[in-house]
Amino acid sequence: MLLNRFLQKNQDSQKVVGITPDFKQLLDNLSTAIILVDEQLRLIYLNTACEHLLHVSLDHVCGSSISSFYVESDEALSKARQTMEDESLYTKRKACWHLHNGSKITVDYTVTPLKEKRQILFEVQPLDRLLQINREEATLAAQSISRNLIRGLAHEVKNPLGGIRGAAQLLDKEITEIEREDLSEYTNIIISESDRLRSLVDRMMGPNQLIIFQPINIHDVLERVITLINAETGKGIVLKRNYDPSIPEIEGALDLLIQAFLNIIHNAVEALNQSSVVSPEITILTRIRRQFTIGRKHYPLVCSVVVSDNGPGIPDDLIGEIFYPMISGRAEGTGLGLSISQQLINQHNGLIECCSEPGLTQFSVYIPLGIT
Repeated sequence: MLLNRFLQKNQDSQKVVGITPDFKQLLDNLSTAIILVDEQLRLIYLNTACEHLLHVSLDHVCGSSISSFYVESDEALSKARQTMEDESLYTKRKACWHLHNGSKITVDYTVTPLKEKRQILFEVQPLDRLLQINREEATLAAQSISRNLIRGLAHEVKNPLGGIRGAAQLLDKEITEIEREDLSEYTNIIISESDRLRSLVDRMMGPNQLIIFQPINIHDVLERVITLINAETGKGIVLKRNYDPSIPEIEGALDLLIQAFLNIIHNAVEALNQSSVVSPEITILTRIRRQFTIGRKHYPLVCSVVVSDNGPGIPDDLIGEIFYPMISGRAEGTGLGLSISQQLINQHNGLIECCSEPGLTQFSVYIPLGIT
């Protein structure tokens, strides 16, 4: 409201946008995105924050309709025009704007009529990063609870398994002594299944060794994983690299990082093997992300690794649960690979995110450059 009054007091101070150069400088330093249009919704001014948000330049779009650089809906445009006649401001929450470059953003915005000047002011607050932070916090909290529950359950299962296996071994010894080899088959089944369950429980509990961090080149980790994957798949799936060689070393545990990325890429391989994609491929992209937030902790620099495949995608009913233990889209899957990967990356203060649609699934791994 203070901004609106200031604009109204400076109606004839500047020949293009109707604001003084000093106030224009103030607007350009705001983190709030500002759009000023005439009553026909033709652009008069937008500040620097808005240029960054919408990926446009004021010089290129000044005088054009706002629908030329973002699209919401015809109803939203009509309502913005109508506010001039109604002389009342309104706020819209979580609006989805489609930008000219094909991307989408989620915003809250307030529309205010400046009746004396026949202009309309938009104050826009981007929400995507805030919504992502909230999702990350909820995901990390839920995974922590789930992990503790699974660890407790695994511990309770592991104890009687040892007793069952020991009893089966004693019974097998007695059967051997009385030369009833036909019964040994049953004790062998008990022992082998106990071993299988023990192995599963160990995987559910995750690694329990002391983690020793050391400087690691993330590309060395990825190359080790690619070598293992190629040895398993041969030439059936094309693995593409898109590396940023300027990424500095991260502080991490080599074996744990190899295991984390191996699980992610192996998951993509399995999805492609079970699909009918003509030219299956996996792309691994590395980049530096600046001023990045994981949960509510801010990092100046983050190493980003994005693993993409052109498979069928992850079903919508699974996408929000794939990092939980025992959740799998495959009948033979244990649902532990991605859960363990998330846990290993969490131990590096990082996070794994996933987005998926038919033809493109992306796992994005973020690891801070420097353990704090």
